[in-house]
Amino acid sequence: MPQISLDLIEQTVRRALTAHGAGEFAAAEVARAVRAAESVGNKICGLYYVESYCQQLRSGRVNGSVTPQVSTPRSAAVVVDAGFGFAQPAFSHGLPVALDAARRAGVASLSVAHAHTCTSLGYFTQAIAAAGMIGIGFTNASPIVAAPGGKTRAIGTNPIAFSVPDGQGGIAMQFDQSTTTVALGKITMAKAAGQSIPEGWALDAEGKPTTDPDAAIKGTLVSMGGYKGWGFGLMAEVLAAALTGSVLSRDVKPLKAPEGAPHDLGQYYLLIDPTVSSDFADKVQALADHIAQDEGARMPGQNKIAMDPVEVGDETWALIETLANA
Repeated sequence: MPQISLDLIEQTVRRALTAHGAGEFAAAEVARAVRAAESVGNKICGLYYVESYCQQLRSGRVNGSVTPQVSTPRSAAVVVDAGFGFAQPAFSHGLPVALDAARRAGVASLSVAHAHTCTSLGYFTQAIAAAGMIGIGFTNASPIVAAPGGKTRAIGTNPIAFSVPDGQGGIAMQFDQSTTTVALGKITMAKAAGQSIPEGWALDAEGKPTTDPDAAIKGTLVSMGGYKGWGFGLMAEVLAAALTGSVLSRDVKPLKAPEGAPHDLGQYYLLIDPTVSSDFADKVQALADHIAQDEGARMPGQNKIAMDPVEVGDETWALIETLANA
């Protein structure tokens, strides 16, 4: 497989998006997110999505030229209407306002409403932590999860992300995980590769465990930890959909479908200023040191090093170049 530099990935993705109707700012923000995903091997949230972005720009399922609208209905509540555009530029419009509010009040919320899928939720909470704040994020997705004991799809994989600054411009810890046992993208990738999936990831349409990715896609995914993960998924649904005024998972069509109604998804973030505690950084470091006393143990997200260049499949890169030259 060819080794492609991150600069070239970002530049080519940006060209592909503008060639299919994205404005310069939106294309730059999305391309930067794709770059970040590829740099840490997060293939599901990287180049894997670019063809879908381009198709949906052409079909109008995502508005690539809209200007997000920022409002502050309360002093520490920031709301961004993405206007059925990409989540990345909407977040970038709202983040400076939310950071200022959090510095003044100690905590602030940032709601992104009526947006396209944000893909990697941790990308956004990491940006919050890089600015010195604790970042907590929630989003919803197309329905693929039933209540424990049920068969009716009610919510999406509904990720939760959490990023903590280390007080020195870095990240002390970060996790970004779906509230299901596995992300849907891993199942669709297994299907594309003709591979089976482990038992425990999904149920078929009759509610029975399956190792067939096609049956899983037609059925439902399993919440992590059973009813415990189901509760977290519902929490994300309430915050991302009900609190932002965006769509419930039950009404979201498949995220990568070329045509159809806009995603209309919501993302909800909490920004917490850790300086309200005088010994916050010391306590976090003490926790990290305690965990690290066991060989190979660490805080989640620590010691993650970006790769550059990265391996990209021949067919994948050929497709991205074709999209960029459209």
